[in-house]
Amino acid sequence: MISIRQRKGIQTTEVSEDYTAQEENVKLEDKLPSSCTNRRLWKILSFTVGGTVALCVGLLTSVYLATLHENDLWFSNIKEVEREISFRTECGLYYSYYKQMLQAPTLMQGFRGLIYDNKTESMRTINLLQRMNIYQEVFLSILYRVLPIQKYIEPVYFYIYTLFGLQAIYVTALYITSWLLSGTWLSGLLAAFWYVTNRIDTTRVEFTIPLRENWALPFFAIQIAAITYFLRPNLQPLSQRLTLLAIFISTFLFSLTWQFNQFMMLMQALVLFILDSLDMLPAMKKNLKTGNFLNRLGKLLLHLFVVLCLTLFLNNIIKKILNLKSDEHIFKFLKAKFGFGATRDFDANLYLCEEAFGLLPFNTFERLSDTLLFYAYIFVLSITVIAALAVAFRNLSDSANQQSMCKMGKYTIGLKPDTAYNLIHTILFGFLALSTMRMKYLWTSHMCVFASFGLCSPEIWELLLKLIHLYNPKRIYIMRYSIPILILLYLCYKFWPGMMDELSELREFYDPDTVELMNWINANTPGKAVFAGSMQLLAGVKLCTGRTLTNHPHYEDNSLRERTKAVYQIYAKRAPEEVHALLRSFGTDYVILEDSICYERRHRRGCRLRDLLDVANGHMMDGPGENDPDLKLAGHPRFCEEIKKNLPSYTAYFTRVFQNKTFHVYKLSRNK
Repeated sequence: MISIRQRKGIQTTEVSEDYTAQEENVKLEDKLPSSCTNRRLWKILSFTVGGTVALCVGLLTSVYLATLHENDLWFSNIKEVEREISFRTECGLYYSYYKQMLQAPTLMQGFRGLIYDNKTESMRTINLLQRMNIYQEVFLSILYRVLPIQKYIEPVYFYIYTLFGLQAIYVTALYITSWLLSGTWLSGLLAAFWYVTNRIDTTRVEFTIPLRENWALPFFAIQIAAITYFLRPNLQPLSQRLTLLAIFISTFLFSLTWQFNQFMMLMQALVLFILDSLDMLPAMKKNLKTGNFLNRLGKLLLHLFVVLCLTLFLNNIIKKILNLKSDEHIFKFLKAKFGFGATRDFDANLYLCEEAFGLLPFNTFERLSDTLLFYAYIFVLSITVIAALAVAFRNLSDSANQQSMCKMGKYTIGLKPDTAYNLIHTILFGFLALSTMRMKYLWTSHMCVFASFGLCSPEIWELLLKLIHLYNPKRIYIMRYSIPILILLYLCYKFWPGMMDELSELREFYDPDTVELMNWINANTPGKAVFAGSMQLLAGVKLCTGRTLTNHPHYEDNSLRERTKAVYQIYAKRAPEEVHALLRSFGTDYVILEDSICYERRHRRGCRLRDLLDVANGHMMDGPGENDPDLKLAGHPRFCEEIKKNLPSYTAYFTRVFQNKTFHVYKLSRNK
């Protein structure tokens, strides 16, 4: 197999062309002929082989994920409406704009439809390009229209293959980052293998294809690789300028494709700020970096305090001046999540009760340990943290202490800027993943990079062997190649049969109730009809039928959040005339009720949607259990249950026009 052939060639290859400052007794060049020409040829050969392996691994990963998606849904055989329904929740909303651009008579009309959109939110015209990160859908739709490919590939396949192609770029960027850090492409191969074998925890692209993170994370990985290379010492001016260009382009594309980019950029800025404060970046001397240890530590703490206060102050001032409230729900969520008081805020509790926004489950570490990734990561992290603490203490000490430590020779602990950057990066994103499970994909992919780099790094093994008094140049060479190869062999032995079973397991998409609902809407309702319901379902309604919505899953707008809470009163204890008035205020013609929400059992008591609505409305929750003493009994039964009894007080406002095992559709009367 290809992987076996690659491993046979790995044992005698290494790339170390950019780290001339490494100790000579751990450089592979000392094992090679002394001829400069031979050494240059060897570097070219190693670079060519390593680059080829990177491209092959990236492409194979892309094909593997695309095949899993096809096998899981039988995507090539199901109907178009079933394909569209498979794009669940917000995925369907994003894809609908790609479809909308393709169906527009001209590109200009397509753009105008996005800029002056009145179908995503009823009775409101919004600029979708300003509100949502859908530039990628616009770009793909333009490409599909102008390229002569319509006869050869369907629009939906052009879309999903682009996303799977980005996964190839993603894995290649991870591979290159690990290679840059360790100096050998063996670590890149190990990082890619770990990424694939830990697929459950490193990506979810095969079942949430249009999600913004699947567009953004490949560019984020490119940015990390570019910054890692940029932090190398003694870069040529041309290389430095090209690297800065790569950083700019990747950061721009990352910010353009994900609505949460500002939080990731804040983390990145914090990483660089910490490194600069601890004097771990090559920079000009500042006032902060002068004086003895206590003076510098005091200045550092003061600097941190000033930066934090200034950031919060400017954030609040700008939001008040511009009347921005789009991120209010996030701060409410964070306040409640970290114990700064309980809240009855509907939006905050909606996030708190979702598993994706909870703490990282413990079984995640069990899965990561099964591939040896977590053990390797902790091993490398421990050594680099010790080295970072020693370097930080030395840098914060006065110059006399630095000179005395430098005289220690081989016992001096060092940490290269690119290693320090990736260390702080993995620590901060680790805390983020531990606190919010949805963010684990930022951490676990970088975990593959960091662990593989450490196992192949001569500096890591040198420090460890010196600490246990077993230092020997030959031992370093043996350890940095033998252990990664053994892990690769273990991964192939243990996971190859399971991967082959996955690829041979065939399933089929099956959701007849939703298909029936979408077909009924298309056949029996006017094209301008307005539909109300759950955010997740309405995204599919827009994609499959093109009808106008009252609300949708892109939850980053304050007025939309208020509208969604109002629409969700269909699952609360409210009078029929109140619900009718709320829905008609948004121009609603039809409302879709879902039994899976009305009689929800997936969440515990207190986290069911109906419970969140009851508490927000000041009503006692259903079922056995405690209620806050100030909550009162509701004056009306639950709307979604009572409306099915066809009582006159309900039929005066709502007429049932469709029903199956999952959905109930009611038409609203207009004369009330």
